Amino acid sequence: MAHTRQPTRERILDAAEALFAQRGFEGVSVRQIMSQADADVSLAYYHFKSKRDLFDQVMLRKVEYLNEIRLQALEEVEERHRDDEPSVEEIIGAFTRPLLQLLADDHEKWSHYFQLIAQINNSPEMGGELMSRYFDPLVSRFIDALKKALPDSGPADLYWSYHFLSGALTLTFAETGRIDNLSGGVCKSTDIAAVDERMPEFLAAGFRALCSR
Repeated sequence: MAHTRQPTRERILDAAEALFAQRGFEGVSVRQIMSQADADVSLAYYHFKSKRDLFDQVMLRKVEYLNEIRLQALEEVEERHRDDEPSVEEIIGAFTRPLLQLLADDHEKWSHYFQLIAQINNSPEMGGELMSRYFDPLVSRFIDALKKALPDSGPADLYWSYHFLSGALTLTFAETGRIDNLSGGVCKSTDIAAVDERMPEFLAAGFRALCSR
C-alpha cells in the first residue's frame, strides 16, 4: 500500500486528523486511529505520550504555518499602505484568504484539518482553551490592525465583529452542505473560490456597520 511508505508518525497524525475531524476527540479511540494508520497500537505510545498529546500534535503540525502565512499577508498589506491605513477588506482578506487558498488548491490535504478547527471553535469543552492557545496572538495582531482602520469603533463592537467573522469562517471550513440544500444547488459549500470572492466584502460591511454606530 502506498501510504505505508510514509513515516509511521506521519501516518498516525494523518489518520488522527481525519478521524478527529469526523467524530471528535471523544468519539475516536487510539486503537481506531492506529488501525486506520495501518500501525501497531504500541507505536502510538512510542510516538506520543497519550491520546491528548496526539491530538495536540495534530493541531501543532500545521497551526504555526497557518499563522505565519496570515501574518505575512497582513504585513504585505501594511507595507503597501505605509502612508495610509489599509482598508477593512484588505485586513480581513489577509486573515481569511491564505486559508481559503490552501483549501482551494489542495482540498485533500487541508479539508480535515480545517474541519477540525471548525469543530473545536464550536466546542464548549475545547473551543476557548485550544483556539486561544493556538490563535489568540495572531488574532490580537489583526484586531490591532482593524482598530487603526476603524478608529471610532468601541472595543465591544470590534470584538463582536471578530466573533461573527470567526463563525462565518469556521462554518465555511465545516463544509456541511447546508447551503447546497438551501440554494437548490446554486451554491456549494465546497466552492471555496466563491467564498473567497465574497467573504471579505461581506464581513467588512458588517464591521463598518457595527463599529460606526
